[in-house]
Amino acid sequence: MSGSLFVISAPSGAGKTSLVRALLQTNPQIDLSVSYTTRPPRAGEIDGKDYHFVSREHFQAMSARGEFLESAEVYGNLYGTSRVWIEQENARDRDILLEIDWQGAAQVRKLFPECVCIFILPPSLESLAQRLQGRGKDAPEIIATRLAAAREDVSHLADFDYVIINADLDEAARELSCIVLAARLRCEKQKVRQRSLIHQILNPEK
Repeated sequence: MSGSLFVISAPSGAGKTSLVRALLQTNPQIDLSVSYTTRPPRAGEIDGKDYHFVSREHFQAMSARGEFLESAEVYGNLYGTSRVWIEQENARDRDILLEIDWQGAAQVRKLFPECVCIFILPPSLESLAQRLQGRGKDAPEIIATRLAAAREDVSHLADFDYVIINADLDEAARELSCIVLAARLRCEKQKVRQRSLIHQILNPEK
């Protein structure tokens, strides 16, 4: 496989979704993996684009067949990533981006040790709380739960390869793009992608 697998995790409200959107707009070589979930669609979400929305029974049947690269239960809902689709896309030299939590990242690392894991941090706990409150979607008790979960997320920071502080969206997006570019230029990837060029140089016609 010559494509790279990127895993991005962050506490809720750290701005991960905005960063991913910016990366996808500027890098046509990378595709976002669409996860399966048992949670109901939110307003404006489209099945097959935002998530594959399935019943808990359907999800559990897929899991039993070994179809998920990783899966986890978050706030009472199940989430999972298609293993077969990622392998097919990587084989086509497509980079794949996963938006998952630290538990899912740990599962992916076991199966794909070469994956690139990136953690997004807010500039402060106060700013994280302000972002969650600014959404206007969650009750105070839900926000308190998410802040507690954020501390748990950050406690697993050492399991990631890169950490980006999302204080300024444009700067954080540039840093994320640099990580993606560096991964594509790794020697083991280029040896596969540029095998013809390397062979030509090492074996010139006489």
